Amino acid sequence: MSNSLLTIDMITRKALQILENNLVITRNVNRQYDDSFAVEGAKIGSTLRIRLPDRALVTDGAALQVQDDNEQFTTLTVANQKHIGINFTSAELTMQLDDFAERVLKPRVSQLAASIDADVANAYKSIYASVGTPGTTPSTSLVLLQGQQKLNEAAAGMAPRYATVNPAANANLVEGMKGFFNPVDTISRQFKAGMMGQGVLGYDEINMSQSIVNHTTGDWGTSITMGATVSSQGASSLSISFTGSSKTWKVGDVFTIANVYAVNPQTRQSTGSLQQFVVTEDLTASSSGTLKVSPAIYTSSQALATVDSFPQSGAAITMLGNANSQYAQNLVYHKDAITFATADLVLPQGVDMASRQVHNGISMRIVRQYDINNDRMPCRIDVLYGYSVIRPQMACRMWG
Repeated sequence: MSNSLLTIDMITRKALQILENNLVITRNVNRQYDDSFAVEGAKIGSTLRIRLPDRALVTDGAALQVQDDNEQFTTLTVANQKHIGINFTSAELTMQLDDFAERVLKPRVSQLAASIDADVANAYKSIYASVGTPGTTPSTSLVLLQGQQKLNEAAAGMAPRYATVNPAANANLVEGMKGFFNPVDTISRQFKAGMMGQGVLGYDEINMSQSIVNHTTGDWGTSITMGATVSSQGASSLSISFTGSSKTWKVGDVFTIANVYAVNPQTRQSTGSLQQFVVTEDLTASSSGTLKVSPAIYTSSQALATVDSFPQSGAAITMLGNANSQYAQNLVYHKDAITFATADLVLPQGVDMASRQVHNGISMRIVRQYDINNDRMPCRIDVLYGYSVIRPQMACRMWG
């Protein structure tokens, strides 16, 4: 009996399955907002406003002190459309689906998944907390536990938590921790797969991704200090002074300020660790300038407290890592720290084949058309998506 032709819907569903199976970082982030973009013909630039949990101060005594709502919002924008081109012949449509997937779909769709993951890995630029030593590949349980510490100090939920590391960190961690675990099944998984696996050190999953990206630091000035005292709540700009001309700071650079400590968002007590800040806009300046930073500065008297005291003029600023250097940005995160959503692309009419399928909140479109000028049948696989770090305090970078 001859094989029946594969349909475009079958091909799209299989391609979507391959995409999901090859996603690593993106698989474990929050996707609850997918339905908000599930509309026919979504376009790049569609934006959703996301409400964040309210925070308020606890009052002592019997007298009621009513506080105004202090709602915070962030946005999720569908700003990325990625596609990959693929060709298949009518003869290949007579193959068994699994053979077709292995020969035609998997080599291309796996690259699409890696590209999406690499894009989402850039979420590190919005994350200010970090652990590890820049330039040193993580290799012990301590750095993983310090990542948990950062999330705990920020009052992040205990589960689900994930760590995604690059191949070098994965190799070092498996080797460095191979004798630490008592459960036989955990040791067995590590030995057989060369991966850390699930349920390790409080993480639901510690996985490896080749899509972890590197951060190249700016060419900073030296002897960096605060140029002025911060005195207003919610400040996200810092005046700095330094030695040097035409010096640069890059989005994603991390630094601390002398005597400015982080506070627990629930108790508003100092954690004993200097608050880390991340640069949110590139800066090029000579001798002085203004850094745009996150988190915004609120002292412990405020509901949105991030620090125990305002930065003072002349306080030393310490950049993490070395200037003009490249470091891997492994990620530790609670699922709700980062959100990812796909949107339904329009299905064009008058083409040879077109299908759109959705599974587990991921929408994919495949379109094939005849090119009369070149006598070809080009096909494209598209995903339209957006991602955002909606709760950066629930994530942490692990320097490599």
